[in-house]
Amino acid sequence: MSNIIRLIAACVFFGAAVALCVFGFWGWGILVLLLGGIILLSFFFNENMIIAQYFLRKENSDKADAWLLKIANYEKQLHKNQHGYYNLLLGLIESRKAPLKSEKYFKKALQLGMTMSHNTALAKLSLAGIAMAKRNKREATMYLQEAAKDDKNKLLTDQIKMMKQQMAQMDKQVIKGGYRQQF
Repeated sequence: MSNIIRLIAACVFFGAAVALCVFGFWGWGILVLLLGGIILLSFFFNENMIIAQYFLRKENSDKADAWLLKIANYEKQLHKNQHGYYNLLLGLIESRKAPLKSEKYFKKALQLGMTMSHNTALAKLSLAGIAMAKRNKREATMYLQEAAKDDKNKLLTDQIKMMKQQMAQMDKQVIKGGYRQQF
């Protein structure tokens, strides 16, 4: 459903709630007011994205992907502030299937912006992992430093430490005979 339709429906419900309260039907007026509030809330928080986040937390990326695919045109169906989160969710789902292909979604999410700093840190941490997979240590280091800076609530400190340890192991690899051996 388009955002404009959601706003119009919310206004209609609020108007009906006021009319019901004016005519003395307080119970129905409050119920319709709550329904209008739920519709207005769905303007700011899309229900498909909320359900997709739920399935991602339950480690069911197939169902999460199915719910995200229900958003046909995210620029029309989502509020402007949710565009970055939509790309972040797509990147997280894609990173489980093909990690190197998810880079474009994380970069798009950072470009569009996200209001919560820990989500920005998560996108940068994922980009650091992709850079490490490509053996680009300088870019991975840059993304790890930015992720540590953005992680103000210290939610991702363990993951950042683990990535730094993996980067230290990358230095210990020695090229012998044209291929890499790890000691």
